[in-house]
Amino acid sequence: MDVKLDGRAALITGASRGIGLAIAMRMAASGADVALLARRSDVLDEARRVVLTTAKGKVHAVACDVSQNQEVTRAFTNVEETLGRVDIIVNNAGTSRTGAFPTITDEVWQADLDLKLFAAIRFARAAWPRMVARRWGRIINVLNTAAKAPRASSAPTSVSRAAGMALTKVLADEGAAHNILVNSLHVGIIDSDQWVRRHASQQSREPYSAFLAKLGADIPLGRVGAAEEFANVACFLASDLASYVTGTSINVDGNRCPVM
Repeated sequence: MDVKLDGRAALITGASRGIGLAIAMRMAASGADVALLARRSDVLDEARRVVLTTAKGKVHAVACDVSQNQEVTRAFTNVEETLGRVDIIVNNAGTSRTGAFPTITDEVWQADLDLKLFAAIRFARAAWPRMVARRWGRIINVLNTAAKAPRASSAPTSVSRAAGMALTKVLADEGAAHNILVNSLHVGIIDSDQWVRRHASQQSREPYSAFLAKLGADIPLGRVGAAEEFANVACFLASDLASYVTGTSINVDGNRCPVM
């Protein structure tokens, strides 16, 4: 299946590493102009160089703290002026922040909602009018499987991600009449920078490959997923091949989640 995004422009948050970078690479290789957003400009510059190695169109990088409303407005305007349009938004920014409920302060709750929920709201709102005018748009919200099957001590992440799933359905309903398709992709255990950091924090002599093998032992497919596998699904959803898919929540987790 040849997935083509020629003539499209994609804005991807959290795009300097891991899943976000893999999505940027896949979309750029499929013909889209891409804008990479993340907080650290030095890491972004390196990510841009990586994406350029296989890109067929423009690759733009914008340093942005997506948890801040003014930063979202500034970055979106910059991307639109540079690429000429924004057809595809991938709301990927966010880290897994969890703890026992009594220990989570108002400040932690608000920071998590700003990063994971309000950033998605603000980028979608910025792009919406022109997507309506062009009668074409794609919004992909990258969530996690805890949004569907939250466990003890999974807040605030599971709660903000569940809100993101509700947002996806609302936007899908409102966007359908304008050919704006909105879907969510739910991360299971994907080999990414957060697992590299967790392995390093353990200060173990165990090789990273062995660490991943243990993580994958309880996954029905028997292994941890690759960021590229996740990116393939995102690229398909952004393309015209998925022109009748909207309002869905797709697990990319090797069947680890007990909920469809």
